[in-house]
Amino acid sequence: MSKFFTRERFGQPQFLAGLLLLALMGQCFWLLIRGTRPLEANSSEVFRVEEGLLQWRGQSVAGTPTTDRIEAGTFPPPEVQQNEGYDPNHSPLWYLLASVGLLRWPGATQTNSVPYWGWLARLPYIVFGVLLGASLWYVSRRLYGNAGGYIALTLYCFSPIILRTSTLWFAQPEMGAAWGTFGAIFTAIAVAHTLYAPREVVLWNWRRILLLGLSLALAVGCQFSLIVLVPITLAFMLYVAPTRRAAVLVIWVAACCVALVLLCAAYAFHMDVFWQGIRHAHFFDVTWQAFTVPRAYQRVLGQVGQSGPTLLVMFPVALVVYFFWRRARYFGNTAPLLMAISFLTLGLGMPHNPGDGFLLMAVPFLFVFVAGIAADLLETGQGAVVTACVWGLLTANALWNLMELARVRGG
Repeated sequence: MSKFFTRERFGQPQFLAGLLLLALMGQCFWLLIRGTRPLEANSSEVFRVEEGLLQWRGQSVAGTPTTDRIEAGTFPPPEVQQNEGYDPNHSPLWYLLASVGLLRWPGATQTNSVPYWGWLARLPYIVFGVLLGASLWYVSRRLYGNAGGYIALTLYCFSPIILRTSTLWFAQPEMGAAWGTFGAIFTAIAVAHTLYAPREVVLWNWRRILLLGLSLALAVGCQFSLIVLVPITLAFMLYVAPTRRAAVLVIWVAACCVALVLLCAAYAFHMDVFWQGIRHAHFFDVTWQAFTVPRAYQRVLGQVGQSGPTLLVMFPVALVVYFFWRRARYFGNTAPLLMAISFLTLGLGMPHNPGDGFLLMAVPFLFVFVAGIAADLLETGQGAVVTACVWGLLTANALWNLMELARVRGG
């Protein structure tokens, strides 16, 4: 036990990161109380919760056609109705997570009782938001040191889009998918790095295999179009460990099998329903015409702005530094940049759901990339100037976000 509670695990950096995460939670609860104030819910939210509760009770498989929907008095949204009763974008896991906070709720989940149960329906996404923040800090600190970790986490904890998505304030419940996506990419990279050690491949990496499988299942289960993570994780692993391709394939296949089992479990191991759900899933709904519409680019730019006004300054500067400073072009900076650009491109090509989800997936990678470039600049001869600029921007961003939160009024 004494070996677990060491300075490396529980020192000043962890304490400061914990304070930032507490600040994130405080803002989320403030927005939940002052802004969200679920006095009424739309039919999609009620449907999402009811479907999940029906499966938790063993009555049906969420997101698939069933007579229990009519008996419960809920009606599916248009995209489900037009897809023979199957959700084209989400597996039952999405519904199970949406309703897990209401497992002990004794009352009804109808629109007239939303002021009572609406709070519980949002709590799981606050938890996912905090977990994603902790993961982002851990990865950034491992890549760029304490400074990089603090910069990334500060951007994250005072980001309007993170707060909105964590509390479902005019946002879809995509935080679980975002955490799974972030975890899948960096777990795959971490697994590949361990392959150079002279150890048994599968047995030694079984924890990381389970974690990678869980991350893939969480991401794909919450948004079918995130199936793109499967080849992306393989590509990263092969790049990091080019001389251990056989080991990479073994670990990748094992993780995919874990993810498949977890997805089958989300369908309660009803394989016929699982097959029909996959058959009706929309995995790649890119609209190529969207790339020719100027408004689509404005939408993406607006999403970046919703990540925090400071990012509109720091990201372009980081891009310029990355392309003109050779020292900054290493894998630790390139990987998050590639992921951010990939998700922004996919979000651009999908003007509606699940395109908004892809835009959210890009945000944590943008924070990591900006933090990496900033940490590199801090190590130059102009470190004092860079420190003043970076922390000035971060402070201004945090103050702006807090002032906007203070202006929020419930409705």
